[in-house]
Amino acid sequence: MRQTGQQTRRPERRTPQSAAELAKVHDRTLAEAATRSAARDTAGAEAFPQPRPEIGDSWARLRRLGLDPDAGAAAVHLGPAELEHRRRTSGLDPLLPVLRDTLLDQSGQAPLILAIADADGHILWQEGERGLRRSADRIGFLTGARWIEESVGTNGIAAALRAQRPMQVHSAEHYLRSHHSWTCVAAPVHDPGTGRLVGAVNLSGPAHHVQPYLLQLTATAARLAETELRARRLESLHHLRTLAAPLLARVSGPALVVDAAGWTAAAAGFPPPTRLRLPAEGWGAAAVHWLPGLGECAIEPLADGWLVRPVQPLDHGDPTDGGATAEQAEGARLRLDLRRPDRPELSVQGAAGSWSHTLSPRHAELLLLLATEREGHSAAQLADALFGDPGRTVTVRAELSRLRRYLGGLLAHRPYRFAESVLVTVLGPDDPYNLLPVSSAPAVRRLRTGLAAGTVRLPGAVSLPAQRVQPPPTRARAVQPPASSAESWASVGP
Repeated sequence: MRQTGQQTRRPERRTPQSAAELAKVHDRTLAEAATRSAARDTAGAEAFPQPRPEIGDSWARLRRLGLDPDAGAAAVHLGPAELEHRRRTSGLDPLLPVLRDTLLDQSGQAPLILAIADADGHILWQEGERGLRRSADRIGFLTGARWIEESVGTNGIAAALRAQRPMQVHSAEHYLRSHHSWTCVAAPVHDPGTGRLVGAVNLSGPAHHVQPYLLQLTATAARLAETELRARRLESLHHLRTLAAPLLARVSGPALVVDAAGWTAAAAGFPPPTRLRLPAEGWGAAAVHWLPGLGECAIEPLADGWLVRPVQPLDHGDPTDGGATAEQAEGARLRLDLRRPDRPELSVQGAAGSWSHTLSPRHAELLLLLATEREGHSAAQLADALFGDPGRTVTVRAELSRLRRYLGGLLAHRPYRFAESVLVTVLGPDDPYNLLPVSSAPAVRRLRTGLAAGTVRLPGAVSLPAQRVQPPPTRARAVQPPASSAESWASVGP
């Protein structure tokens, strides 16, 4: 499976509204939320411009939290020691020179502030024109500040980190009125090796001066940063390969060496996968682990990676035919854990063994949609649910092909669905609006609304006692009703 940790890197391409129009949208939206009746009673309310979905969702979250749009919340700032520690451990420090040269206009004709934030929203570095930085200080936009929605409302850094794609927050799209004279454009930076979100690149400036091309420029700079990170990972992988070569020459039977993220550095005795899906919880103390596509493997630490030796003979057939995972389908338990908004995780327990690993946002979306409709989806239906465009079937089929490489017999096709005997459980967050918050897929947004209204429930919400042995397939289907039943999520599908 190719995991990128993001849904798309294409920035938004919408015609922006003017600052005056956005101010009207901001004031009217918040006023309607306060009165709860203005939208119904005011003639022509439906024709009034609405905030973009991402902005509207953010405002709704902040209203539920009770954040005052005129005051915000108490600012959170890092101390000098913590700031320096986060700079060193972020992995972004070596990228600062190239980002500075790429994004800051040395002529001073475009007044901008460059800010680099970590994955938690802390501003680690901030540079730009001195007078503009003094203005930014007055709204708390300074080095060491934590620029998250809960404290400072809707903003570019928080939006990009949450959506994990390039985002712009222009003028009155900011939740706090004190920020309406600013525009922020930001793009997330991911570690190409793990897909992990490591931070965000941000450009901020006066709302009347910021140009539309800055969003594309910021997205390009984030890709450049990821290229630098990829180069460093390849150098590390080459070093591990050099250490592994003499060891593999002495090992009898098939074996491979992978780095800490599961990328293959070297192999002997069989054509290796490009990357292994390592357990989300780590290897633990056991010496033998079950891995998708390889079966039971002996695991040994090696330098900055692992020596992996399959215990049983390998089947080199088509991995999409099921392979080693096919035997898991009968009576298997599959758990999709979405309780942590930033770390969706998949766990499987079956006859062949158990395994778990983190998911990319796109794969988490697909598995959630398949879990809500056990009778299955066509590629066109999934494309419509994810993108609002049933014609985008090529993207859907490519992602499902990657999923089937390690799910094997657990995932059927024509239509795409989980195997009938698989017991699927989805664990959701306490706040329904934190269900895959990085997702803007139409079907996922409908699911959030249905959960918040109490009209739907997560599949497998009725859990079995911990001490009970695994039930046969007939019991599993009794606990988790089929999609056609009244208790399922079928009514909220696309």
